[in-house]
Amino acid sequence: MSTFWDAKSETVQVDVASGPPSHARDLERRLVRKLDLRLSVVVLLYALNYIDRANASSVRLAGFEKDLHLHGSQYATILSIVYVGFSVMQVPANMFLHWLEKPSILIPCCMMIWGIVSTLTGITRNYIGVLLARFFLGVAEAPFFPGTIFLISGWYKRDELAVRTTLVTCGSVISAGFGSLFASGILTSMQGVLGQAAWRWLFYIEGGATIAVAICAFFILPNFPHNTKWLTPEERSLAISRLADDGNGRIDGPGKRTTVQGLRDALSDWKVWWFAVALIVDYMVLSFVIYFPTIVATMGYDTTVTLLLAAPPWVLATIGAFTISRYSDKTQQRFICIFASNTIVALGFTISICTMNMVARYVSLFLMAQTAAGQIVLWAWVNNTFARQPAKRAVAVALISAMSAVGNVVGSFVWPLNWGPTYRYSYAICLTALGVSTAMLGVMHLHLKRENERIEKNERNAGNIQDTVKFRYLV
Repeated sequence: MSTFWDAKSETVQVDVASGPPSHARDLERRLVRKLDLRLSVVVLLYALNYIDRANASSVRLAGFEKDLHLHGSQYATILSIVYVGFSVMQVPANMFLHWLEKPSILIPCCMMIWGIVSTLTGITRNYIGVLLARFFLGVAEAPFFPGTIFLISGWYKRDELAVRTTLVTCGSVISAGFGSLFASGILTSMQGVLGQAAWRWLFYIEGGATIAVAICAFFILPNFPHNTKWLTPEERSLAISRLADDGNGRIDGPGKRTTVQGLRDALSDWKVWWFAVALIVDYMVLSFVIYFPTIVATMGYDTTVTLLLAAPPWVLATIGAFTISRYSDKTQQRFICIFASNTIVALGFTISICTMNMVARYVSLFLMAQTAAGQIVLWAWVNNTFARQPAKRAVAVALISAMSAVGNVVGSFVWPLNWGPTYRYSYAICLTALGVSTAMLGVMHLHLKRENERIEKNERNAGNIQDTVKFRYLV
């Protein structure tokens, strides 16, 4: 940033700090409300992001495999190839975002591209065609998740992140249920319209909706505090200073790390790799989400009823996610909330392993869906852990997300049809993976607690208030 802007920012900051405390608090509340309102559009973006990726699960019940002549493991490959595209592009995309500093341009552009690719999936005629479409869907969607997480971490304090992460990501949780309702309506009413199969119309309609929303997003999404035009100078200064006071790094200004330096910092930090491996295992657990309609279908209902029954568990999951993330922010505890969520999910897997009773298995789906809360708090925890250096955080979030996609690839093959309708082996694999990932996160929890103790000890030994770090890891 220019010297002129730094001087102007410092002047405004003095004015804010010298005002009455009540004025500063009111200004901060207004700023946060304005941000919440702007970023609430991400709920819709996330919903469309998930729907365009997961619609292959719904069309499986409507002749998708038969029309494209799929056999063997080809369907699982079609699901998994999306995450190969994710892995390839997420780190370069987030590094580019850190350099460009314009998420209000990059995210909608990527959204338009994946909307076009999703629409074109409807015209595919064979395995190769749909495989290529799904790969490029993953490439186009790759910048969205790490980019959005990086965007909100550039605006909110650490004790605000879990709720805001829930707010912007609950679109994917809601769409896991209501996407099935939407798909049910299209698949039952559009069959044969203009000579097209209903599943093709699903891709056309959902892809078209994504393109329309992406155009609107250009005018709504913010950039970062230092380069968002609709902030007043007073709000801009407050947005920057409140993150600095929280121990969060600035994306601009003196001492800014370059994108390449951020890459080196992330690659050399073992915590990045530990989180990445834990999330690879954890995303194997989440494989049940992409097969959710298939799992619900084991209860024996027709396509319409099956898709309708897939919705309620995710409504409860959304409520649970907001409740747990709110508690996590209020208490500034992360691991205990993840542990509680994983315990509920483990109970759901155990019930499904032990019985084929229809009521019990449907109840188990409600329990398994509570994984959403743990996932959201976990990503808030990742952001908190690498909060001090924006360049490093941009790469760390993208690298962890990219590597976690390996778990999605493996998980796509955990639910073969010949293991149904009980899918006991699938549930057992997910339960084991859940235990491993929870244990790894427990190790990180203990390590960060020791790091906080070390920081506090160093501050006491320094005996100088100017030497205090202000930063503590949330655990």
